[in-house]
Amino acid sequence: MRTHLASLVEDWRRHGNATAIVTYTGNRRVATSYAGLALLADRFSAELRRRGVSAGERVVLWGANGAEWMGAFFGCLLRGVIAVPLDTAGAVDFARRVMAETAPRLIVGDATLLAQLDGERLAFESFSEELPQVSTPEQPDPSLNPDTPLQILFTSGTTAEPKGVVHTHRNIAASVAPIEREIGKYLKYEKWVHPLRFLHTLPLSHVFGQFMALWIPPLLAAEVHFESRLQAGRLMETARRERISVLAAVPRVLELLREALLAEWPELERELSAAQGEKVWKRWWRFRRIHRKLGYKFWAFVCGGASLPSDLEQFWNTLGFALVQGYGMTETAALISLNHPFKVGKGTMGKVLPGRDVEIGEDGEVRVRGDMVSTSTWRNGRLEQAESPWLATGDLAQRDEAGQLRFLGRKNQMIVTASGLNLHPEDVERALDAQAGVQASVVVAQNTSRGPEPVAVLLLRGTREDAERAVSAANAGLAEFQRVRRWRLWPELDFPRTATGKIRRGKVAEWVNNTAKEENATETVTNSDALLAVIAGITGIRPARQDESARLADDLGLDSLGRVQLQAELEQRFGLGLGEQELEQVGTLGELRRLLGVGAGSAVVHEEASSTATAFTPAPAVPQGERDIYPHWPWSAPARWGRTFFMELVLRPLVWLLAAPVVRREGAVDTSQSLLLIANHVSTYDMPLILYALPGRMRRRVAAAMAANMLEDWRKSRNQGSWFLNVLGPLTYLTVTAVFNVFPLPRSAGFRRSFAHAGEALDRGFHVLVFPEGHRSDGTLQRFRPGIGLLVEESKTAVLPIALAGLGAMKTGRERWFRSGKLRVMVGEPMRFEAGLTAEEITERLHAEIERLLKKP
Repeated sequence: MRTHLASLVEDWRRHGNATAIVTYTGNRRVATSYAGLALLADRFSAELRRRGVSAGERVVLWGANGAEWMGAFFGCLLRGVIAVPLDTAGAVDFARRVMAETAPRLIVGDATLLAQLDGERLAFESFSEELPQVSTPEQPDPSLNPDTPLQILFTSGTTAEPKGVVHTHRNIAASVAPIEREIGKYLKYEKWVHPLRFLHTLPLSHVFGQFMALWIPPLLAAEVHFESRLQAGRLMETARRERISVLAAVPRVLELLREALLAEWPELERELSAAQGEKVWKRWWRFRRIHRKLGYKFWAFVCGGASLPSDLEQFWNTLGFALVQGYGMTETAALISLNHPFKVGKGTMGKVLPGRDVEIGEDGEVRVRGDMVSTSTWRNGRLEQAESPWLATGDLAQRDEAGQLRFLGRKNQMIVTASGLNLHPEDVERALDAQAGVQASVVVAQNTSRGPEPVAVLLLRGTREDAERAVSAANAGLAEFQRVRRWRLWPELDFPRTATGKIRRGKVAEWVNNTAKEENATETVTNSDALLAVIAGITGIRPARQDESARLADDLGLDSLGRVQLQAELEQRFGLGLGEQELEQVGTLGELRRLLGVGAGSAVVHEEASSTATAFTPAPAVPQGERDIYPHWPWSAPARWGRTFFMELVLRPLVWLLAAPVVRREGAVDTSQSLLLIANHVSTYDMPLILYALPGRMRRRVAAAMAANMLEDWRKSRNQGSWFLNVLGPLTYLTVTAVFNVFPLPRSAGFRRSFAHAGEALDRGFHVLVFPEGHRSDGTLQRFRPGIGLLVEESKTAVLPIALAGLGAMKTGRERWFRSGKLRVMVGEPMRFEAGLTAEEITERLHAEIERLLKKP
C-alpha cells in the first residue's frame, strides 16, 4: 500500500505526454497530458510555499472539474495542505459556513464562484499567469505519512452546522490498493485496448467522482473525459467520437440515456423482451445499432452514488453492456464492495473488498471497519476522533450465497436521491415546520423510474393555496438540491405515531408510494401545451399548477439537472436556443414562455429574420438526406495547401486589382491563438475582403460560418433561379467549401451542432468567422442575432471585430467600386469578456464595437 497519495504525481511524470484528461467547456475540447498535470501540481505547490501555506492548513476548492482542479488538489497533497472540496452546485451560504469552520488560508476555484466569497482568492482562470514557473519537480513534504489528513469532505450539506469527514492518506490508499493489485493481473491484456477512456460525469467533490478520476486512471495511464452537460445526445455522441470505454455516472444519467434510446427506437422494448435468454453474441448482433451509436469501444458503465433500479440494470445488461456497481460512502473513502468488471453479479453491489471487516446486524444494518474508514471529523474548527473503529452505515443489506452484497434500503432517515445527493430530511422538515399553518411535516423517499426522490408530506390546517405558500417560503431558505419539488397533504388528522409520539416514517412512505402508483405523471398535461408536456416528461411529476405563475422549481419540479435537460429539449424539439445563465434566472412558467416567445397552447413562436412571429410546433425528425453536413475534409493538409495557393496567388491579387481596399488595423493581432472573427455583412464579397485584410498566418487558417439553407440548396441543386444554375449547384458547393472552408450555420434548429463544429475548428487551430447579422444588409448595421453572444460565451476565446465600411454605398450604386479607394476594412483589437456576462450583454458589446469601427474615418 502507498505511504502517501502524492506518489501519484510521480506516476503522472512517468506517463509523460500521454493524454490525462479532456475537458469539455462550452463548445471547446481541452486536452491535458499527464506531464502537464504534474507541472500544474508542481506550480501550485510552489505557490502555496510562496504564500507561506504550511502542512495541516486548509485550502478550499470550489470550481468545475478540470486540469486546474486536479493540479490544485495534488499541489495541496505535495505540501501536506488539507484540501476542502466544495460542490459547484452548492449554496453560497453553505460555502461560507464551511469556510468559517475550516478557516482556509486560500480559496481556489472558478472566478464567478469565488466572487461571492471573502478571503484570499486565486481563480482557475488566472493560473497560467499567476502560478510561479518551476525548473525542478516539487518533492512531497517530508512529514507526509499514512495518517496525514489530505482532505475534508462536507457531505451534501445540512442546514445545521457543517460536519466534515476527514480523509487520511491511509483511508484512500486502502481503497486504491486492492484495485491496483487486481489491475496488475490484467495489464498485459490492457495494451490491446489502450488507452482506456473514462467519460466522467461526477463532481470531484464527491468520493465516487474522485475515485473514478483521481485514483484509478493513473494506475492505467487512462484518459478521463470530463463532461458536465448531462444531455443524452451529447453523452452518446462524445462516447462514439472519442472512443470512450467506460461511462462513470449516477443512475439518473443511465435513465436519461435509456429514455433517449427508447425515444429514437420505440420498438426497442419489444426487442428487449424477445432477447431474454439469448447468448451474448446474439444480443450484441441484435442491438448492434445501439453499440454503433455509443461506439464500438464502449463496453461498460460504472454506477454509484445512489441505488440502481433493477429494471435499469436489466435494460443495459440485455443490450450487451457490463454494469459495474460499487458500494461505499464518504466515511469509507469510497469503496466497501465492488462488482468485478469481468464477473458482474446482477442486482448486487459486489463482494466486500480485501481489508474490510463487514458485519450485518440482526436488523440488517451494515457495519464496517478497516483502514479505509475515516475515524475523525472536522467540527467546531478542529479534528474530532471517533469513539469506535466501527462505522454504522445506516444501510440495510444482505449477503447472497456467492458473498455478494444486496442493497435493501436505508435504516436512517437520509435519502440518497437518484442524482447521488445526500438529503437530510430533518433539514427540510425544519424549514417546513417553521411556516404558518404547518403543524408537522415528513420528508420520505418516493420510488420513481429514476430512483428514489424526496417527497414532503404536510400536516396542514388550511387550503391547498396555503400549502403552496408554505412550500415556497420554505424553499426560499433551502439550498437548491434541498428544495421541495414533490409534496402532498396528509389526508388524516395526524400522522401515524409510535407510543412515544414519533412519526412512523415507514407508514408515511408506504402511503406515498401506494398513491403514486395510481397516478400518471403527465395525465393532466394536455397535448395542446407542448412546453408543459416537455417539462412533465423531464420531471416525471404531475403538476398541480399549470398557469403562468407556476414556478419551475417548486410547482413543476425542475431541478438543476432538469434545466439542463430542458435546454437540450428546447433546441432539439423546438429549435429554440437558450443560454444556461438565462435559463437559470427564469423563475416561472410565464417567464419562460416570454423568454422563448412561447404562448400557452400548441403554438411555439419562433422569431425569424423578418421579425414576424409564426407558429412553430415540435418538429419531426429531419430525414437523413436533409441534415446539414459539417465537413472536415477542408481541414486536411492537401485542402489547406490548395487553399493557400489559391488565396495567395489568385484571390488576394484579384481583390487588390479590382477593389484596392484600404486596410486599417488598430493593433497587432496575436495569430498564435484561435479567435472568433465577427464582421458586418453587406455583400457576397465580404469574405474575400476580410481575408485580404487579415495577417497571413491568420487568413490561411479561417473557417467561416455560412447560411445553412444556401449550402443545402447548392447541394440539392435547387432554388438557384434557373435550371443551369441548379445544375452547377453541387460544384458551387464543393468550390466554396474548399476555397473558404465554410460550414453551415442554421437559423433555428441544429445551431448547437454548428456551435460544436465551430468549437472543434477552434481546437484545431482555425479562426472562425461569423456574420452576426445573419443576412446581408444595405450597409446599415443591423441588429445582431443573440446566438453570437452564446457562441462567444461557449467558445471561451477572444473576438476580433472587423468592419466593412463603404461597401453599402457601392452596393446601392451611390459610389463606384472599381479601385475607388473608398472601401475600408477596419480591424479592431481582440475583445475578451469577463465571466458572468450574459449572452445578451456580450451581443450588445460586439454590436457597439462594430458600430464604433464603422464610424472611424
